[in-house]
Amino acid sequence: MKEIIDFLLDLSRNNNKEWFNANKRRYQEVLSRWNEFCGELIQAVGQYDPDIALLSVKDCTYRIYRDTRFSADKSPYKTHFGVFLSKGGKKSMHAGYYFHVGTGTGNEYPHCHMIASGNYCFEPRVVKMLREDISFGWEEFKEDVLDVAHPSFKVDMDGALKRVPKDYPADAPYADFMRLKSYSLVTYLDDDFILQPDLVTRVAELFKTVKPFNDYINRAVDFEKD
Repeated sequence: MKEIIDFLLDLSRNNNKEWFNANKRRYQEVLSRWNEFCGELIQAVGQYDPDIALLSVKDCTYRIYRDTRFSADKSPYKTHFGVFLSKGGKKSMHAGYYFHVGTGTGNEYPHCHMIASGNYCFEPRVVKMLREDISFGWEEFKEDVLDVAHPSFKVDMDGALKRVPKDYPADAPYADFMRLKSYSLVTYLDDDFILQPDLVTRVAELFKTVKPFNDYINRAVDFEKD
């Protein structure tokens, strides 16, 4: 992973087409290493989640080229690599497992290294079902889903409503989950974690602890799709 991080650091300092084209061969080498890692991660997670075992690397990875049409930031290239393992692939809108390597220069997306589960931008009907399921079955959700996740995972409150919807008590133990419009657990990593041996194994072990979270969300996603 060191070669990948070093490349991303250099790219962040030289985010232009001239530099990228001059370093295209280096990018291809780094991309090959990344794709190899992603293939191994798919196999590892697929051992306990059969939906993931069906995926290809292409189903789970992203282009390095940024879509700048609606962004004030016109930098042409992403300075991170991400892989999202989810039932049906990255565009299926299912909850899944996300691993992200950035420049390691901060604890904010996209510079950070991170692991996350869940997904963003769920259909309103899915959000409604999840709120109802969590509020009515809070103890089960906490015991069987939240408490089995590795303690480093935290609920991602980014984009949450400022107030609890009026249909739910603001002082309930599940109140924060009623504010969510997206459902994701996240943990941030440092260079030491990324650069130690057996990264695939260690990431897959963390992912395994959040499989119940993904399964819980995907139950609502599948119901809405049907």
